[in-house]
Amino acid sequence: MLTADPSPGALAGLQQLRHTLHARPELSGAEGETARTLRNALVETQPDQVIEGLAGHGLALVYDSGAPGPSVLFRAELDALPITEASGVPHASRRAGVAHLCGHDGHMAILAGMARHVGQHRPPRGRVVLLFQPAEETGAGARAVLADPRFGTLAPDWAFALHNMPGMELGHITVAPGPASCASVGLHLRWQGREAHAATPESGLSPAPSLAALMALIAPHAIPGALTGGFRQATLCHLSMGARAFGIAPARAEAMLTLRTITDSALAAFEAEIRNGLQSFDLSPDISRHDHFNATDNDPQAAAHITRAATGLGIPEGDFPLPMRPSEDFGAFSATTRTGLFFLGSGRDHPALHDPHYDFPDPLIAPGVALFARIMDQVMRD
Repeated sequence: MLTADPSPGALAGLQQLRHTLHARPELSGAEGETARTLRNALVETQPDQVIEGLAGHGLALVYDSGAPGPSVLFRAELDALPITEASGVPHASRRAGVAHLCGHDGHMAILAGMARHVGQHRPPRGRVVLLFQPAEETGAGARAVLADPRFGTLAPDWAFALHNMPGMELGHITVAPGPASCASVGLHLRWQGREAHAATPESGLSPAPSLAALMALIAPHAIPGALTGGFRQATLCHLSMGARAFGIAPARAEAMLTLRTITDSALAAFEAEIRNGLQSFDLSPDISRHDHFNATDNDPQAAAHITRAATGLGIPEGDFPLPMRPSEDFGAFSATTRTGLFFLGSGRDHPALHDPHYDFPDPLIAPGVALFARIMDQVMRD
């Protein structure tokens, strides 16, 4: 029976792999070296099929029993963030302005451990697909994988993923059926008016009144309330207007806004409301859409498998409230298969995700591998 502790030698190898990946991070859409590192490290597990270049730089390892049964997918993310690391750890990023500050390096190490487990304990029926997915941070990767014809041949019946979570006790787990992560979208707003002398602004066309109206429009949603069905959050992420001069009434302005809700349908309604409000301004903006993340909706049976695995391994239940407010593009899989996303605590006082001082805690690798392996065994037996 699998325990939560891989052998010391295997665990040391997974930690070293994580440190290697952490030191050489790559941004969304540019994860070629990361994918090659993983392929070279895991080819010895003898997958029955290796799919490279999936939706960009994605990598899928397929372990097929050849017998009828479920197709079970486990996913980790390849990409890092455009943030300068300040952790001070020996394996810190060697690439200026790019760092693994969300723990994707740790998630990859866990999935690599799962590859080694599946290579030694082949599925008795069906197949196991281990997906190293590109471009999670932009929200584009999961949908691109689903759109790739080669992925269509895999047709998973189940899809599981994990995310580490600072603020929760180290190694504790949180999972529940229903909403697991919020839906979100970024709106890039650009106004173009006409400049004028600062003494006679009425002779031009300034975006300033429209910016003031924007503030009023989003103010009720700027400080998020409880994570209930009516949850709405609007975050102003960037704002600029005019030239840096006192004598010119501005003509141009730019804003970047993120909208967030619990469900995809609620996000669509919220976005429509904001767009309608923006068009009622004296000077309407051009609007482009970016970083769209679907909500993740945990299938009840998938969540039950995760809970059962954690109980069997003696992993304590955490107190992190669901859904998590940040988005996770794993939600794109929710529309096509039974998904289960769960969270492992990184420690109460651990630096937050995307914090320059963040570094994935190595003690999570062993329980992560054990949970994936136990989930696989359960799905294949049931």
